[in-house]
Amino acid sequence: MEFIRAMRHVQKQPFNLDIALERLRVAVEPLPKAAMFDLAEQGYDSLFEQLIACIISIRTYDEVMLPTALKLFETARTPEEISKLTVDQIDALIELSSFHERKAQQIHQIAERTVKEYGGTIPCDREVLLSFAGVGPKCANLALGIACGEPYIGVDIHVHRVTNRWGYVAASTPERTLAQLEAAVPRGNWIELNRLLVPFGKHICTGTKPRCSECPLLDMCRQVGVTSHR
Repeated sequence: MEFIRAMRHVQKQPFNLDIALERLRVAVEPLPKAAMFDLAEQGYDSLFEQLIACIISIRTYDEVMLPTALKLFETARTPEEISKLTVDQIDALIELSSFHERKAQQIHQIAERTVKEYGGTIPCDREVLLSFAGVGPKCANLALGIACGEPYIGVDIHVHRVTNRWGYVAASTPERTLAQLEAAVPRGNWIELNRLLVPFGKHICTGTKPRCSECPLLDMCRQVGVTSHR
């Protein structure tokens, strides 16, 4: 607490996104990667795989999501293969994730629609992704950004919390954070923002008692809402 009070009396530097991103790249290098980016690096980088992985990740820790997605893909990986599984079979494969029964139904429906409506390949079209049950803006944006290289920002709880804590945006919901980030962040950095802020938010700028004394952005961060630290 004394550290936080002391830092709030120190003259803060203006927030510089370019400098922040440079420091973040160094800070997260030794940390576990965000799960969807980790999957992509392992070769699970199709739009379908990324979308299914994101559905599994909803309300589920990366430490659970990653092996769960891999378990599913080891059994069935393509839309055709997954559509041939029963909902119960999918459920058994993803049972460690939260709300797995509902997710199993959604995954099966997405696989079936992909085969029937899109010839087995989901187009890189945000409106198509959002038409699938269970797919919201976060998953659509993340999957498109990683799999298609399209400039979208995936705003999850970490991106929402960290950017508001910096004072870079001031938004009450992830949806409003997304709109403000799209207006402020150059499009070339949109995809990278999630890749950096997920591990940073999980291990340094945590939800409770953030590690402010270890933060490379402390001289710029406004520490909005921070009342204690580690």
